[in-house]
Amino acid sequence: MAEPLLELRHVRKAYGALVVTDDVSLSVEPGELHAIIGPNGAGKTTLIHQISGTLPPDSGQVLFGGEDITRLPMPRRVRRGLARSFQITSILPGFSALENVALAVQARSGSSFRFLGNAAQEKALNGPAMECLDLVGLSPRAYVPAGLLSHGEKRQLELAIGLATEPKLLLLDEPLAGTGHDESQRVVETLRRLKSRLTIVLIEHDMDAVFSLADRVSVLVYGRVIATDTPERVRTNPEVRAAYLGEEELV
Repeated sequence: MAEPLLELRHVRKAYGALVVTDDVSLSVEPGELHAIIGPNGAGKTTLIHQISGTLPPDSGQVLFGGEDITRLPMPRRVRRGLARSFQITSILPGFSALENVALAVQARSGSSFRFLGNAAQEKALNGPAMECLDLVGLSPRAYVPAGLLSHGEKRQLELAIGLATEPKLLLLDEPLAGTGHDESQRVVETLRRLKSRLTIVLIEHDMDAVFSLADRVSVLVYGRVIATDTPERVRTNPEVRAAYLGEEELV
């Protein structure tokens, strides 16, 4: 069996008496879409913070590609191929969609980007940026100011920004949050296309999307992983169903 691309070993985070992530251990295999689900307040976003490097765990280890990255800051994790999108879109509204992604290409490559500079410099960034926009279905909106995009298009733009860092693993924190039905379907189809290109860890409340996309699902309740299995087995797991009583319908 291949070595996990991402592995958490006994990760814990507490604020005084409040334990937010409690002895979390799980692994993400190369090439899989691994969903993390759980009721509100289960500790999902805190766990993503610990994986991405924005919040250090109190104890435990985070390994990426077999390397202990527990104490590495977020920028160094990105350079190793671990990228993240946030629940709230983090884009520059006054810049075009293309310029937003080009900035991410710049950050990856370390090149100097001047929007009014010579065309050769811009082409070196705009070419890869346009490829990322095309991957998420947003190339027709490349020159639209990001602030004028719909909410769903902003989520697609955020995916393109993440892709521009050439990640080995992409962490997605509720990419469907706030989207309507049609926009949700477009984002789901984008994620389905991306599954064949990279490893994805997905936090999402939309159970239809989770069970249609995920290869494996981990269920987090009160900071602890109570199950990790295929979508079909998680759907029928009695402990999972009990934990979701009054929260989500899994059938």
